[in-house]
Amino acid sequence: MKRNVSLEEISDGRLYGEQDMVKADCHGCNGCHKCCTGMGNSVVLDPYDMRRMKEGLGKSLQELLEEGKLELHVVDGCILPNLAMTGEEEACGFLDEAGRCGIHAFRPGVCRLFPLGRYYENGDFRYFLQKGECTASNRSKVKVSKWIDTPEQGKYHAFLCDWHQLLKDVEEAVRGQEDGEYSRNLNLKLLKEFYFDQADEADFYRDFTEKVRRFRSDAGLDCSGASC
Repeated sequence: MKRNVSLEEISDGRLYGEQDMVKADCHGCNGCHKCCTGMGNSVVLDPYDMRRMKEGLGKSLQELLEEGKLELHVVDGCILPNLAMTGEEEACGFLDEAGRCGIHAFRPGVCRLFPLGRYYENGDFRYFLQKGECTASNRSKVKVSKWIDTPEQGKYHAFLCDWHQLLKDVEEAVRGQEDGEYSRNLNLKLLKEFYFDQADEADFYRDFTEKVRRFRSDAGLDCSGASC
């Protein structure tokens, strides 16, 4: 999800790589779950998030949509799934009665990042520390790679770059389209290829690369990124 603000407005002004230290460790949050409430539709899932949740919960995207745990919304021209906020507190549907995350081991990338964000530029990205978002007063320094806690981080980083570029290209393709059917069909194909049709036994990154190539070819999108 794009934010049309300057980096200086929302961060400490620095950019970090996976091997850098950043003051983000909240020490288990000590019972706080403020960042799990009132988030609207901003916790958007990418295909790797969906893969982790499917493996962790044993449920498909369709099942999670039917249960009201996930929703579909338009994000920068693309229809994508996000965590649903429910109840008077507008809390994440995966919070338990104690206010703790029920899917912490396989939580989405946006949740793993917080209070960090990603700053994309020139086909790559680095991380930034959001200011005024996390209320913890005792945060300590932690290596970014440890905080993200995701295996095969080189492949994960490349995947995020390719996914970001693909979404940009889809957004560009549907922008200004007078044919609403084209935009709808392209978005449905995006959802089907990358969220609904996930083979349990497949190597995720290899499968993703093949899907990107096929999707771009079928949609007539120019090929760019490591997946091409």
